[in-house]
Amino acid sequence: MPAMIKLALPAGDLRESIAELLDSVGLPIEGYAEASRAYRLQAKSGDDLAARVFREKDIPIQVALGNYDLGICSIAWVKEMHERFPDQPVVSLCDLGAGCASLVAAASGTFSFGDLASIPIVRIASEYPNLAEQFARSARLRRYRIQSVWGAAEVYPPEDADCVIVSFANDETLETHGLTRLHGLLDNSAWLIGNAKALAGRDLGSVVGALVSRSAGSGQNGLRMPSPITATIAPARQALARDSIRLAVPDGHQQRHVVETLRDAGLAFDGYGNGATVRRPRSSIDGLEVKVIRPHDMPQLVATGEFDLAITGRDCLLEHRYAFSSSPAVELIDLERGQYNLSAVVSEDLRATSIDEALQIWRAEGKPVLRVAAEFPATADHYARSRHFWRYQVIPIAGASEGFVPEDADLLIEGTETGKTLAENRLKTIDLLYRSTTCLIGHRDASLTGKRRQVYNETIGALQTVTGTRRAV
Repeated sequence: MPAMIKLALPAGDLRESIAELLDSVGLPIEGYAEASRAYRLQAKSGDDLAARVFREKDIPIQVALGNYDLGICSIAWVKEMHERFPDQPVVSLCDLGAGCASLVAAASGTFSFGDLASIPIVRIASEYPNLAEQFARSARLRRYRIQSVWGAAEVYPPEDADCVIVSFANDETLETHGLTRLHGLLDNSAWLIGNAKALAGRDLGSVVGALVSRSAGSGQNGLRMPSPITATIAPARQALARDSIRLAVPDGHQQRHVVETLRDAGLAFDGYGNGATVRRPRSSIDGLEVKVIRPHDMPQLVATGEFDLAITGRDCLLEHRYAFSSSPAVELIDLERGQYNLSAVVSEDLRATSIDEALQIWRAEGKPVLRVAAEFPATADHYARSRHFWRYQVIPIAGASEGFVPEDADLLIEGTETGKTLAENRLKTIDLLYRSTTCLIGHRDASLTGKRRQVYNETIGALQTVTGTRRAV
């Protein structure tokens, strides 16, 4: 009987096109096209192919570790990993011709590539921080700052970034966000990738051969880094005296809760509603500037002064503070919405009902290293130390986390509301870290006067009427 081939498949936008491709080459995966909430899947055609669904950015790492023989993901995520870890044993096998886009450096308005030389400190925002770093070095930028973001980098210019590294289908789509292409870095599309050791030592031909035979892409995956920019003497950037208060509000699953909170507080943000995608909604408060970004990125932007206030989850704030214990980003008001438990999760098969029992079992089994998977790695590290784990390894992940335990991690730090997804993946909670809610955060040392102080107080006062629970700073 042939050995099981393990294939890592992408969640998200690529899912539909990759499901169609797999069906067309005779490798249909049960439940993949239907976006099943189960993350471990089996091939319909036999027992020799097993699949696991990941967020795209996690797939090259899992293939590099040898946890999966093959994977399918956008080639940009492979380049992002190799930029920092060039010796990882990941082989790019063929371009599948799906999810075609361009990875580009872009800026707002009529800004040009050469204009970067006139900026004293170039602020670059991207989901691809390693490629952004290489871009800055290749361009010979004298001084720069990389802002690693969870997503929606396109909304950062011009207020919060001078340049972004983003993947977009075409320049027309860029223009809808008010951006102009500065430099094209990569033709981005979905590729089949493989672990070098598995390719050399195992027979993966049944999968590789089928997909290579239907390769439909350009096959070009080389990075095109820029030439050095001609140096200029950059004028000192004058700090702009803002007469407004900047508030960040979240997109994603928190948005519904925040919309309800704002409505109850009597605050109207035109363009910010359930399903709305306006990134700069208009506020009913004169002097309050609002921007929609990912909640994970808010604490850092509040700490560095880009935003005065932000509505995010306590989980995001605590993750930031576990990583930067002296950060000035603090909770101002508990808005008591969007509540869920952040818990320690293990396999249903583990005969333990508490973390102490689980540790006893793992010690008895002689586990030399405990593997802890989490979207919040600083929180996972804090938890492991506080519970006195022995040697442990924190595995940062981007999502689709329920499939990691038990094959690729012993313990998962995961948010749970109903527990339905955990049950579908045969998992259970054994410890509660804390209960997370939506909260208003701000800078601990906010020094405001005049109109800005008035707007700041008005915004906080309106939100405080929703719960009346204000934290002492």
